Amino acid sequence: MTGPDKKVADFRSDTVTRPTDEMRKAMAEAVVGDDVLGDDPTVLELERVAADIMGKEAALYVPSGTMGNSIAVKAWTQELDEVIVEERSHIYNMESTAITFISRVLPRPLVSDRGSMDPGLVEDNIKIPSVHMPRTSLICVENSHNNWSGSVLSLQNVKEIRDVADRYGIRIHMDGARIFNASHATGVPVKDYAACADSLMFCLSKGLSAPVGSLLVGPQDFIDYGRRLRKALGGGMRQVGVLAAAGLIALQKMTKRIKDDNRRARALAEKLTAHPGVVLDPEKVDTNIVIFGLDHPRYTIPDFLQALRERGVWALATRGGIRFVTHREVDDEDVALADRVFSELLS
Repeated sequence: MTGPDKKVADFRSDTVTRPTDEMRKAMAEAVVGDDVLGDDPTVLELERVAADIMGKEAALYVPSGTMGNSIAVKAWTQELDEVIVEERSHIYNMESTAITFISRVLPRPLVSDRGSMDPGLVEDNIKIPSVHMPRTSLICVENSHNNWSGSVLSLQNVKEIRDVADRYGIRIHMDGARIFNASHATGVPVKDYAACADSLMFCLSKGLSAPVGSLLVGPQDFIDYGRRLRKALGGGMRQVGVLAAAGLIALQKMTKRIKDDNRRARALAEKLTAHPGVVLDPEKVDTNIVIFGLDHPRYTIPDFLQALRERGVWALATRGGIRFVTHREVDDEDVALADRVFSELLS
């Protein structure tokens, strides 16, 4: 990414991607209406396309992934319910307590194998309600999984959890913020993953390069209620077709290049693991997120991140160490730069 005075390799997140020239042109020329009143044609088209891609009845354009997840949890639950979540999930750890603040439900975090919860453990934690115990009404899964270095759930794992949910009449919501990365990594179509969930949220503003927005997909009545919840949460937007226009291009064109981000992340991981002090198994990098530990006598993690930044390589601290994310604005030269800087600092 080009900064104000120099070229830097910005690995902080795929959220830093900026709209393409084609997106900017489409935004400038977008036909718009009032989306809260339901007559913005560009938003309506974006929602139609998203629902079709995911094989769901309807879709809702929301400002952020956090809002999409919050709407889903609220729509599928009642106050005093319990929601099963994975212990490192974004919904549980990184959405400013929205699950409790907005929905007033109890999260039940479960251990997992890099994001994949054991269906038997899920079943063991389903509560039958009583005066003492809450009702389990929702299971949340994440694919790909941010805090497990972009790990991917197998379709078989999701199907087995679906079977458990069906036996108890429980809904499943999938946080699919980076579902296209997961799909490219496994070869499983996004529609097949979505078929295992009652609702799914995915982001346009991460690897797909749109400036703003996410989409929530599911049954028509769920989306109709979700639209009301979006308004209540302050997410009703007016002539938002100027943003939805970029989202359409993201879905129609940018999903095809996600595989390059996955490829570069694996290449980056293989290079970084060769440096002393880097604690990383490249075989566990499935998609576009590389999280590694640092065990080096010269640096704490904050010191190392600052040293990287001074040399034009930007990254973030995260649970478990340091996170690098590849995206459209990271190329092979940026990967090579990171490798050279690591060599300079750690050798």
